[in-house]
Amino acid sequence: MASSFLHSARSRRNGNGTLHSIESTIEDQIESLRDEIAVLTQALGKSSRRQGEKVRYQAAAGYDELVGRSEDLLRELQDGYFRGTKEMRNTVRKHPIATVGAAAVFGLVVALLARR
Repeated sequence: MASSFLHSARSRRNGNGTLHSIESTIEDQIESLRDEIAVLTQALGKSSRRQGEKVRYQAAAGYDELVGRSEDLLRELQDGYFRGTKEMRNTVRKHPIATVGAAAVFGLVVALLARR
């Protein structure tokens, strides 16, 4: 069957040349499709690069913003710590007996809880 198909294709090719023109048209279409695919691949590559750069820029901006916020938060925490320390020192200086009494009570409570 395959030999009869090839034989009939050869006879058509030799007979009027239409098969040859069909083959050349198909080959031209395949070449045209290859060219279009190459152009699309290049366009997709450029688009992907642009998207990658855009995402990279957004990530860098987000990182910089996050670092800035954390630095601000760290400064606020340090300021709060220093204010608390200063207030505690002032309270201890103003009320030394009350401070010693509070420390003694706190120590007693911790000791009682530790015994249980």
